[in-house]
Amino acid sequence: MTAELTRGQNHPLPRARLEIRVSAGTPVVAGATLGDENGTVHGDERVAHPGAPTLPGLEVSRQAAADHRLAVDLDAVSDEVHRVSVLLALPVGGRGPARFGAVAAPFVAVTDLDGDEVASYTVTGLEAESAVVALELYRRQGAWKVRAVGQGYAGGLAELLADQKLPRAHQLAASIHEAVTSGLARSIPAPPAAAPAHRPDHGTAPQGGPGAPVPPASPYDPQGASAPGPQTPGAPGRHGAPQPYPGGPGEPAATGQPSASAPAGGGPIDYSHPRRQTTAPPSPPPAAPPAEPGQPARPVAGDATGWSMEERLYNQVWGMFEDLARTTAAYRSAVDFADSRMEKELDQALSDPRSRIGGQGDAAREAARARHGRLVSQAREVLDRDVAQLVAEAEVVEPALPTAFARWDNPVWHAYRVPMEIPMALRLGDLHLPEADRIRIPMLIRLPLERGLWIDSGRSASLDGSFADSHEMRRLGLETAVAHAARLLAIYPAGEFTVHVIDPAGSGAQALAPLVRSGVLAAPPAQGAAGAADVLARLTQRVDLVQMALRGGAPDALPPGLDTSQQLLIVNDFPHGFDDRAVNQLRYLADEGPAVGVHLMMVADREESAGFGPLLDPLWRSLLRLTPVADDHLADPWVGHAWTYEPSLVPPGSQVLQQVLSQVAAARRSWGR
Repeated sequence: MTAELTRGQNHPLPRARLEIRVSAGTPVVAGATLGDENGTVHGDERVAHPGAPTLPGLEVSRQAAADHRLAVDLDAVSDEVHRVSVLLALPVGGRGPARFGAVAAPFVAVTDLDGDEVASYTVTGLEAESAVVALELYRRQGAWKVRAVGQGYAGGLAELLADQKLPRAHQLAASIHEAVTSGLARSIPAPPAAAPAHRPDHGTAPQGGPGAPVPPASPYDPQGASAPGPQTPGAPGRHGAPQPYPGGPGEPAATGQPSASAPAGGGPIDYSHPRRQTTAPPSPPPAAPPAEPGQPARPVAGDATGWSMEERLYNQVWGMFEDLARTTAAYRSAVDFADSRMEKELDQALSDPRSRIGGQGDAAREAARARHGRLVSQAREVLDRDVAQLVAEAEVVEPALPTAFARWDNPVWHAYRVPMEIPMALRLGDLHLPEADRIRIPMLIRLPLERGLWIDSGRSASLDGSFADSHEMRRLGLETAVAHAARLLAIYPAGEFTVHVIDPAGSGAQALAPLVRSGVLAAPPAQGAAGAADVLARLTQRVDLVQMALRGGAPDALPPGLDTSQQLLIVNDFPHGFDDRAVNQLRYLADEGPAVGVHLMMVADREESAGFGPLLDPLWRSLLRLTPVADDHLADPWVGHAWTYEPSLVPPGSQVLQQVLSQVAAARRSWGR
């Protein structure tokens, strides 16, 4: 049962591995400090913040956001650490609020890894403060407890850190805000609530409404939690807050008159991006063609800010993602409001026993259902209007995307040439929502990859109701992995990306044929336990050598002949052919490899590896889960959507994959790679 804490109260922690979930109602910076028994923080290396998000046993978000999930492993923190203080701060220099008294009280919950709450605390009583120590995990007689602190600081983050005796408090606070500045324009504020703002009586975070902070149900988080879409959270909405729907939370139900905050006339989507910001002066966007009187503005490809067309298109795709998320959240909120209003009116009509029978009761019920139908119909009209605008924008943007962002059926691939520079992002598939099935948003992931990929080949039902058996799912999973690997090879300069394959039983020969025939693999696919062990040993050694060189400050001291290009290991049919040593090496590569250019792509069914027990749980959580068939498994923590993911596959019968890989192989040979 959840313990609802008030300021100063404490509660024992039943386990060491926990998550701390924050819902602030506005973008905030989340961090943590590691202090001794007196609460003193002895150096910058004891502070986890967006500029340095990971410490032993602790990981925080890399940006400002309305909702956060902090990972804590108390068994992994140093024995010298007796206090883990969770701090929140408002970003400086932006357009957001400057004090916590101007926003809803932040809500903090300590949960286990299954999402069950252990303790929660609503940080009330804040006024002029811009930074606060929300919670404190502390060690007492060998056991850990959580205490609700709620200590605010009007002097902001610098005063908070100075109060913890940090030697360079002001310099560190300035560096934290500097690290947040570039990501602040991409943080996503919480959408408007679907009901009057309040905390449920049982103390848990609000659930079920578009305005509620819904924890992601998958490891997809761009910066350690993700949300679908590009790997870094996108820019603020192009139109500010979502437009209230008729009869929704933004409109009084009794009079039906729009509130003061509602946009006049419910105009079309504005594509001018008035609130989009960048950390540098933007390049001038192309001029939009004039619209006819009374018609919405015509969309233009690349009308977001950015230094290059690639960056402007990337930001525009993010804007489309956010627009669809917000307009769908507003529609769902309006439908929820209509449902709750109809239930209330029906309850009132039935509360009088005399009206339960006869014409009076029937008339009241019919009137309630008619009002419900009108509200839902009006909300649907607004949604359809906004979706139509996004469809028009997608029809302009999709043909203009560069190869790294384009679908395999885009004509840009027919003019493919091996690039000389690494692009800023990679397309892994498409995202869409059931209410707006006409629009597909490209799922863009920033490069270089910050986490590995897991192609889930487990038997599952597709969205069209059909089922694929285990053999079919394995084949589709490996074909998906090959398409992703080919795209990575194609968008990197010649010789700067190397692919290895482990196929213990040789079952993926057909799907791997494009990679093998073109000669782009570093070596033939490794088979058998010995082959897998050899590849894993070489990649593990490479990670160790590069780590030692970087930590020693001598990156030029690597052994001659060491391949310093980005490395990708494709593992097929896991866990067949893997012993305990190989499994531990995979975990090591997944955890340590991305930081030194070694990436993992696994095609695996989690159920088949159940024999390893909880040993593999950290492995699955460290990888971004994708599926070879359309599946609605990507959770959006900001508005609570479950996005449907569709992989980016080569059209049946197309030769584009073989043509692209042939050019990659020829370029590698010309460069002697």
